Amino acid sequence: MDPSSSEGEKSSKEVFVSANGQRDVETGDDQLQRGLQSYHLQFIAIGGTIGTGLFLGSGAALATAGPVGCLIAFIFVGSIVFSIMTSLGEMATFIPVAGSFTVYASRFVDRSLGFAMGWIYWFSWSITFALELVAAGLIIQYWDSTLNIGIFIAIFWAIFTAVNFLPIKWFGAFEMWFASIKVVTIVGFIIFGICIDAGAGKNGYLGFHAWQNPGPFAEYITTGASGKFVGFWSVLVTAGFSYQGAELVGIGAGETHDPAKNVPKAIRWTFWGIVSLFVATIFFAGLLVPSDTPDLSIGTTNASASPLVIAANLAGVPVLPHIINAVLLTAVLSAANSNVYSGSRILVGLASENNAPAFLARTNQHGTPYFAVGITSAIGLLAFLNESQSGGDVFTWLLNITAIAGFITWSCINVCHLRFMNALKARGISRKELPYAAPLQPYLAWFGLFFCVLILLTNGFTVFITWSTSGFFAAYVSLILFIVLFVGHKLVFWTKPVKLADVDLDRDRVKQ
Repeated sequence: MDPSSSEGEKSSKEVFVSANGQRDVETGDDQLQRGLQSYHLQFIAIGGTIGTGLFLGSGAALATAGPVGCLIAFIFVGSIVFSIMTSLGEMATFIPVAGSFTVYASRFVDRSLGFAMGWIYWFSWSITFALELVAAGLIIQYWDSTLNIGIFIAIFWAIFTAVNFLPIKWFGAFEMWFASIKVVTIVGFIIFGICIDAGAGKNGYLGFHAWQNPGPFAEYITTGASGKFVGFWSVLVTAGFSYQGAELVGIGAGETHDPAKNVPKAIRWTFWGIVSLFVATIFFAGLLVPSDTPDLSIGTTNASASPLVIAANLAGVPVLPHIINAVLLTAVLSAANSNVYSGSRILVGLASENNAPAFLARTNQHGTPYFAVGITSAIGLLAFLNESQSGGDVFTWLLNITAIAGFITWSCINVCHLRFMNALKARGISRKELPYAAPLQPYLAWFGLFFCVLILLTNGFTVFITWSTSGFFAAYVSLILFIVLFVGHKLVFWTKPVKLADVDLDRDRVKQ
C-alpha cells in the first residue's frame, strides 16, 4: 500500500503499524511517508553526527587533555551513547513516531517534560544549522581569506532548504551519498595515519612518540594529577557535542519502512560505525599531532585547526591539506542538511502532542512537513549575525545554549526509557514481546542517566576554579533555559506527571 494514499483524516488514538510496514503510523494528523530504509537512517545519523565537533573541535580537545586523555574521553562518552541508543531503540521500535523521544517524554513522563525537551532540542539543531553554515564559509576562507562568508551562507542556506522540501526518499538518498564522503574520508585518514606513523612521512617513523613527548595527558588550569584530570573532564563536553546526532536514528523512526526490522538494524550499525570512526580518528590524530602543537589551540574558527589538516602539514604532504579541507566542507554541509531534517521532525512531534501549533504537522503531497521545514530553516539565517562584531557575540551566546543540550536530551531519553519499562511491567507486557530488547537493562539506562546528569552539573566546573561570571552562564545557560521551559509550561497548564496506569502504549504502536 502506498503510504501517501491516506484514508482521509485518521484517528490519533488507536493507530497501529503492522510488522511488515503495511500501514503507516500517523503522529497526530501529520501524514509523513515511510520512505526511509535502514541504511537511510544510518546515513542521516552519521551525517548529523560527524561534523565540526569531530573535524574541528577535536583539535582543541587534543590540546586540552592530551592524546590518551582525549581518547579515553571519547571512549567513555561512547559508552554513554551506547546506553542512549539501546534505550531509544526499544521505544522507537515499539512506538515508531516522528519526533520520537519528545513524544515519549509527553506520553510516558510529563507533558511539560516533552515540551521543554522538544523545544530546547529543536532550538539546538536549528542553531547548529546556522553554525554549520558559518563553518562552511570559514572552511572556504582557508583558500581565500578575502571572501565574505555571507555569500556562502546565503548559497548553502538556499540549497539545503530546497533539499529538505524534497520527498523523503530523495532526501534520504541525497544524504546517504553526502554522508558517505565523510566515512570514506575518515577511513582514508586512518590508512594515511598508519602509513605516516610507520614512517612514510618526512619525519620518518613516529610510533607512539607523541604519547611520550609531550606526554599522554595534558595539564589544564592546574598542575599535576589534578590538572590532568581537569583536562580529561573538560573534554567530555566536547566529546558529547561531537557525538550529538547519533540519536537521530530515533527521529526518523516515523518515516521508516518496517520499523520493527529496520530501526534496530540502523541503531546497531549507527552506534558501532560512529564510535569506531570517532575513536579511530582521535587515536591516529593523537599519534600524528603532538598535543602541544600551536595550531591546535587557535580554536575552531579556522579549518587549519583541524587535526587532520595539521597531520597532513606535519607529514609534509603539500596537496593533502587542500583535499582534506574540501572534504571538511562536504562534512559540514552534510551535517547542515541533517540539522534541518531533524529540527523539522522534532516540530512535527511537538505538534502531535499539542506542545506546538497544529499547523506545523501539515504535510504536502510528498509527505514533507513544509511549515516545520520552513521555520527550522529560517533560524539558519541567524548565521548572518556573524557579519558584525556585536552580532557575533549574540551568536556565541546562542551557541552556548546548544553546547550541552545534547546531554539534556540524552538524560531525558533514559528517563523516558526507565518509565517505559515500568509501564510495560505495570501492563504485564514482557520484554520478550518487544520488537527489540536492549541488553543490560535497566542498569545501562541508569548508567547513562547518572553520567549525563553528572556531566551536565559539572561541565562548568572550571569557572569555580578561576571564577568567571560570563563563563558560568555560558556553561549553564542551556540547563537554566530547560528548567525555565519546564517550570513555565507547568505553571501555565498545571500539568501533572503521567500515572503508570495512564501511560499510552497503544497509540502508534507496532502491531506484531
